[in-house]
Amino acid sequence: IKKIFFENLSGAGKAIAVLTSGGDAQGMNAAVRAVVRMGLYVGAKVYFIHEGYQGMVDGGENIEEASWESVSSMLQVGGTVIGSARCKEFRSHEGRLKAALNLVQQGITNLCVIGGDGSLTGANLFREEWSGLLAELVEQGSIEADAVSKYSALHIVGMVGSIDNDFCGTDMTIGTDSALHRIIEVVDAIMTTAQSHQRTFVLEVMGRHCGYLALVSALACGADWVLIPEMPPEDGWEDKMCQKLSANRAGMKRLNILIVAEGAIDRSNRPITTDYIKDLVVKCLGFDTRVTILGHVQRGGTPSAFDRILASRMGVEAVLALLETTANTPACVVSLCGNQSVRLPLMECVQMTQEVQRAMDGKRFEEAEPLIRSTLPPTTRNTHTFDARSRVCFSAPQSNFNVAVLNVGAPAAGMNAAVRSAVRVGISEGHKMFAVSDGFEGFYKGQIREIKWADVGGWTGQGGSLLGTKRTLPAKHVDKIAEQMREHNINALLIVGGFEAFLSLLELLTARGKYDEFCVPMVMVPATVSNNVPGSDLSIGADTALNAITATCDRIKQSASGTKRRVFIIETMGGYCGYLASVGGLAAGADAAYIFEEPFDIKDLQANVEHLTEKMKTSIQRGLVLRNENCNENYTTDFIYQLYSEEGRGVFDSRKNVLGHMQQGGAPSPFDRNFGTKISAKAMQWVTKKLVETFRHGRVFANTEDSCCLLGMRRRALVFQPVVQLKGETDFVHRIPKEQWWLKLRPLMKILAKYKTSYDVSDSGQLEHVVRNRPKESDASVAM
Repeated sequence: IKKIFFENLSGAGKAIAVLTSGGDAQGMNAAVRAVVRMGLYVGAKVYFIHEGYQGMVDGGENIEEASWESVSSMLQVGGTVIGSARCKEFRSHEGRLKAALNLVQQGITNLCVIGGDGSLTGANLFREEWSGLLAELVEQGSIEADAVSKYSALHIVGMVGSIDNDFCGTDMTIGTDSALHRIIEVVDAIMTTAQSHQRTFVLEVMGRHCGYLALVSALACGADWVLIPEMPPEDGWEDKMCQKLSANRAGMKRLNILIVAEGAIDRSNRPITTDYIKDLVVKCLGFDTRVTILGHVQRGGTPSAFDRILASRMGVEAVLALLETTANTPACVVSLCGNQSVRLPLMECVQMTQEVQRAMDGKRFEEAEPLIRSTLPPTTRNTHTFDARSRVCFSAPQSNFNVAVLNVGAPAAGMNAAVRSAVRVGISEGHKMFAVSDGFEGFYKGQIREIKWADVGGWTGQGGSLLGTKRTLPAKHVDKIAEQMREHNINALLIVGGFEAFLSLLELLTARGKYDEFCVPMVMVPATVSNNVPGSDLSIGADTALNAITATCDRIKQSASGTKRRVFIIETMGGYCGYLASVGGLAAGADAAYIFEEPFDIKDLQANVEHLTEKMKTSIQRGLVLRNENCNENYTTDFIYQLYSEEGRGVFDSRKNVLGHMQQGGAPSPFDRNFGTKISAKAMQWVTKKLVETFRHGRVFANTEDSCCLLGMRRRALVFQPVVQLKGETDFVHRIPKEQWWLKLRPLMKILAKYKTSYDVSDSGQLEHVVRNRPKESDASVAM
């Protein structure tokens, strides 16, 4: 296995500079922090370039050597603390000549640029001109001749920081998820007043050229209509929109939400403004209508857990890419595909992004749409999902199939979004949908009712489980459940839940040998804060829990501001799964995270205490230690708290906090709303396909392994996996998968906390090329 060891400083002698350019985005500071600390970890010198390219051109104090402590306490800060600016001077040859001189004087030949496509394009041009610029500087006598050979190549690695998610080649850009948090916070607040007064609200969100924010926020809040620049509405859209709003009001809906991207246009390339829409609604329908323009509030606030993790991973990956680059390696951009880091040639990404924009600017929408489908997959897939969810389906064609939906296990934020999506997709495809209350306990008791389109209105933003959920497994009541299946003529089951839901499917699969009623298509959508379901890298609800942990840790650390040095011991949920403790620790900047999957002993605890003691003797004021609730039966939270208190006496004191069920509560995050909506829609489409395939001689009969599946995200794709095949991947005693991808993130947390540790780079990103047509089953954009 290829590894970098702390003792083997492969970056020794190298100088890396990091800058942020263009518009700011939440999470940029986390990326800067990761670049600095990973750079120092491998033995390189790391420099801040303040004020973006302007600081590079001006030089002087704008180029500052960074230390470990200089990036402390910046993980939770929005914007960019090293400053960002748009620099006209850098666009000129003279400006780039000044910038080259300033870098050579500091010995910097490795640049990490965090910005949008314009910033990254400028960086690539700078790289291409580098040798010529050095030759000019020698001619001017500004540098010595030997500097040309010593600093012969400039290496560039980019990270995309943009709230618009408008860059080809990555599923998510740094800042997008945080911007969605700001939008959803506003929309959730507006919906209460809109409902009180029976109002229509027209919201404008950012996105001059990209409608991602508008589209995903529309999905996440259940908006009635959305307008985005990539797909201008057909002529006559005004009448269709008004009919939709009128039908919703007639269906007893007390409010309407319309979301418009600031760059929305019609087929004639004319802007569609919020005022135009407001006047249209008032004139045609007479509804009380208000306009809200969110503006730069979308760029503000603390970064979400997702953006902190994304930025930290990308920052570390950027340093590794710089270490591995050669003079012949093209400038690359570090990207996210599914839950994997990838490296893509920077200019391939820029050129494809610009190709889409040129087609749109030229009103060649028929040409632009296929480009968008291949180069910006999140937008198009979201569009189709929104269409299915937003149609008014009072008279859908009947399929004569009955599909039951239920929640099983502990509640998780996003469950309701998943149920809403399943119900509405099922109805739109002609099925009669049934809701089962209280899981399999309600199933055998007959708590089954038909659920209509309007019954799930407003469910997307609700936390918990509105259907009700229990941990009861079906095996003990399989005869009564079969009776209810027969009585209600249930032809398919969709289960939204955690590990109990997985066990339930296995039990129902076994029961097929005795009861034909279970010979129907059955599919599970993973939903649990613990993220411990085999067959899926991510589960609905885990992101909301991570945000709860991260926000709480931020407040806890802030409570120690200005006081004496203090270490906080935080207990997280997760059963035997250490996902929340590990990934939450990475997002919150923890010094240690104790989990069941990585055994530890008293020597490890003592080493952690000594490590924190050394840090506290410098400028570090606060420490954070996370502990998974079942990591060790002897080293309890109280034990660890008392150990740290005793061993840290005279240097720091300790406090403990058990987060408990607050991690399960609250409104679901935009990620969980969107994930729940899309994965459940895909599950229902699978159900429809299986129902058609297995309908023979007037009945549904499905008894093959592939008719009882779990739909999970595996690396870059959403995959349907027969549950019987997942048995070998499962540790049933501890209710966790035998292999868990996120364990590879644990060294990142340790490195960023200044531990002397090894880092496995065998799974780091490799240089790939931008592919227009992704695999049919690929839906990596489900990670938002």
